[in-house]
Amino acid sequence: MPAVQKSSTLSPFYGWYIVGASFLILFFNAGARFSIGVIFKPLISEFGWTRSQVSLAFLVNMTVFALSLVVVGRIYDRYGPKWVIVISTIFLSTGYLAVSFISTFWQFLFFYGVLVAVGLGGASSPLVAALTSKWFVKRRGLAISVALSGSCMGQFLLIPLITTFVLSYGWRVSYFSIGLIMLVVNIGLALGIIRGDPEDLGMKPFGSEKGDEDEMPQNQVPAKMQNRDLDLRGAMGTSSFWLFTFVMFVCGSGDFLVITHLIPFVTDHGVSPATAGHMLAWYGLFSLAGLLIVGPATDVIGNKAPVVFTFVVRFFLFMLILKYQNVVSFYIFSMFFGFTFLITAPIATTLSGKLFGFTHIGVLTGFISTIHHLGGGIWAYVGGWSFDHTGDYGLAFALSSAMALAAFLCSLFIREKSQRVTS
Repeated sequence: MPAVQKSSTLSPFYGWYIVGASFLILFFNAGARFSIGVIFKPLISEFGWTRSQVSLAFLVNMTVFALSLVVVGRIYDRYGPKWVIVISTIFLSTGYLAVSFISTFWQFLFFYGVLVAVGLGGASSPLVAALTSKWFVKRRGLAISVALSGSCMGQFLLIPLITTFVLSYGWRVSYFSIGLIMLVVNIGLALGIIRGDPEDLGMKPFGSEKGDEDEMPQNQVPAKMQNRDLDLRGAMGTSSFWLFTFVMFVCGSGDFLVITHLIPFVTDHGVSPATAGHMLAWYGLFSLAGLLIVGPATDVIGNKAPVVFTFVVRFFLFMLILKYQNVVSFYIFSMFFGFTFLITAPIATTLSGKLFGFTHIGVLTGFISTIHHLGGGIWAYVGGWSFDHTGDYGLAFALSSAMALAAFLCSLFIREKSQRVTS
């Protein structure tokens, strides 16, 4: 573990080690998570399953993952992230290792749909964002964005590698390898680097000596005028909470419809599996661009404008893919949809903190992310169901376009100011 120094002009602030460790955990987790599109058709070919069946397993995975976020968020708020990551990694690795030996659909449904999902819940982007936010006051948006970019780079670099492995050695060898790698990497980083709060090391968050940039320090505010952070129940009493929750549901529905079905969709139109894998990889790289551009920009322009931008772009991209199905349109769709993929990830933390305070940030982001991923699971299943009943993805894409327009309208009415109450 790097030596901890409270202040030094030579050593970086320890929070940047947290950012680096978080980056690597998400790097490997994302490569594994987004590989479902790579093995989608190989599973169908080997077992004779329908697209609805594989999509159902993904729906179960996303549902269990989403519900676990609220539970894990409460555990994180109480006990910190280290052992949450260790225990979840054991579930995650066991799930992937077991998937490599399955012979029935019910085994796949349990090992992938349940064990892998529980494991992902404890080392997910929302909790990484919540962890990073506690280490930074100044440059919070930048720090969260860099940490979450591990997911983008994992998708960009590992998806083509996993695709090559699947084509050369089969999906079973690939998933067995994934399980072993994550077991070693995640647990090593959790035990060696991760610390949940600067106070654990006798430190303060980066930039805290200048005070919170969003408000006057509480000890300088008259007692009757102090703001009380809202818990989940309190946040639910505000319209902005429900507007943002609906927006995140729509965001997740688009995200995981595309992640799950992009490769099957483009290979249906004659694109090779290797090229399709590269499209999903470019999706990941452009999500990094969106994250690194928009994440730090929220420190300057706020959170609302990037959300509005996201759904305007998605509306037109779904319209594009409905009209044109060729290699050029597939690449345009993959790259620019990818650009919007993680824009809302840091915003879920920064906007929730600005609206409701950071005291209960774990459970707040956990709930919002639960809705986000439930939307993703439901809509991934809708994609498989619509294909089995209509022969293509046109219905799913048309509905997604309408939902993007609805999310755009809802995002306009979010009140981007503190909802906390005075005590």
